[in-house]
Amino acid sequence: MTGLSDPVVQDDPFEYYAAQMARCPVWHEADIGQWVIAGLEEVREVLMDVNTYSSEPARARRANPAMLAYQQVLEQRGWPRQSTLQRTDPPVHTRYRKLVNRVFTPAVVRQFTPQLDDIVNDLADRIEAAGTCDFVADFALPLPGIFIAEQLGLDRTDYRRFRRWADAMLASANRPLTVDEAVTEAEIELEAQHFLAAEFDKRRAAPGNDLISLLVHAHDEDEQPFTMAELQDLMHQLITGGFETTTAALSTAMWLLVRYPDQQALLRARPDLLPNFIEEVLRFDAPVQGLWRQTTCPAEVAGTTIPEHATVMVRFGAANRDPRVFDDPDRFDITRVNARNHAAFGFGVHFCPGAALARQEMHRAFTILLDRFDRFELAGDLPAPVHEPSIFLRPMKQLPIRMLRR
Repeated sequence: MTGLSDPVVQDDPFEYYAAQMARCPVWHEADIGQWVIAGLEEVREVLMDVNTYSSEPARARRANPAMLAYQQVLEQRGWPRQSTLQRTDPPVHTRYRKLVNRVFTPAVVRQFTPQLDDIVNDLADRIEAAGTCDFVADFALPLPGIFIAEQLGLDRTDYRRFRRWADAMLASANRPLTVDEAVTEAEIELEAQHFLAAEFDKRRAAPGNDLISLLVHAHDEDEQPFTMAELQDLMHQLITGGFETTTAALSTAMWLLVRYPDQQALLRARPDLLPNFIEEVLRFDAPVQGLWRQTTCPAEVAGTTIPEHATVMVRFGAANRDPRVFDDPDRFDITRVNARNHAAFGFGVHFCPGAALARQEMHRAFTILLDRFDRFELAGDLPAPVHEPSIFLRPMKQLPIRMLRR
């Protein structure tokens, strides 16, 4: 194993995490030129210190020729990427977070339950009629895809168009792009931007009961509304953060149920364990394995000195298997008492604002699937490798599943 840039390691990184953690919870990853923060307490320490570890994009990444070409397309014919939520530090971040928090309150998330149930039941009807399914393509992708697409004003049958936008927005983060590839992906995001701009204008004039309306009207009378460029960046983060990650979490949850039939049987016998099952899924195999920070000064973590202007990757996937925190961390156990102590949604001011929505999507999905079907089992071999190559996400390629009734 050569490191986190190795697709083999990306597909199953946990042995690599354990070997590295046995030496030190902080190390320099030579193949990507970054410092990895892998221990749970060390991850928390870094994420809570926004003065030392900045969320502003690294200068080197901004200067990448492919990214410059990408940005040029948006600047000339759309709206350039503007750092808003995830890519800002306080006090700039504080304004964005304050307004976005109004959109993702528990009350707002609860109001989406009927829509989510309708989508889940519709997808389950199709799976039941077919007998078998590719759970990724037939359920885990369309559930969050249809939900967000409908929030954007798209028809539910058009979620594949939405997925095309999300894939383009994530392309540069998932893999190195050539300049030509960057321009191609930028053209797709440009299409999304112009669609979204029209929807923003519609919701300004006639707000509805949806996420776009809530974002457009998140401000109070004495506050400035989001500009078009800010709205574009916020929707970029909502699309990339709320679609691919939820798809990965749903896919992984089903994969774990068929890999561990004893845990599936226990969950069926004890439906009260469903919330803890969701937390253990997020701990055991986090949908986001790591995110980046930039040091503003020399820093010391776990006795390791990290230089100024260094790129730091907080590795949630490794922190969630920290043996200092979780007993037998490589065991999938839906009764684990501290499963919710995971780092899957981050910590501090950048704690994922969509965490409640992601949990609700998973809860409604498995509440209904467990009620409608008596057993989940594999219906074929998984591809090798199981996951698409990505240094920070966990997208499964396929998951052939048979869902059985009595």
